[in-house]
Amino acid sequence: MDLKSLIRDIPDFPKPGILFRDITTLLQNPDGLRYVIDQFTEDYREQSIDYVVGIESRGFIFGAPLAYQLGAGFVPVRKPGKLPAAIHAQEYELEYGTDRLEIHQDACPAGSRVLVVDDLLATGGTAAATAQLLAPLNCTLVGFGFIIELTGLAGRQKLPDCHINALVEY
Repeated sequence: MDLKSLIRDIPDFPKPGILFRDITTLLQNPDGLRYVIDQFTEDYREQSIDYVVGIESRGFIFGAPLAYQLGAGFVPVRKPGKLPAAIHAQEYELEYGTDRLEIHQDACPAGSRVLVVDDLLATGGTAAATAQLLAPLNCTLVGFGFIIELTGLAGRQKLPDCHINALVEY
């Protein structure tokens, strides 16, 4: 399936000079959405994944149905102040300033095999911060799954050495 044909380009969003890759049109297409989940399921079916970790917020859209398909649990990585129990937090660099992600301290038992899912790999900051969040949980990071990778931003270089799957590259 040609996923690029289902992803809308929005010039100058969120600011001038940025070409935004909008996945809402992909999400609206039942065949496209099914294809994404099926592709990730096929790619990771034999990896004995215990938990799919979805990065807020679009990682939730793909992570929960993927976890279901893999017979795994789903773990949300959230922005600050959204999780009610004890958390681990990780700050990461943005173009201007920093942001922070959080995960529950009891999200995954030690030794769990974990797959991280998000819609986009750009600079790699969010995904790398998520990998750092998993370290104190003593999980095994099996890989990352992204719908889109912006290859010119070299986000892969910030990620740990594991399987990285992007369904579409720009």
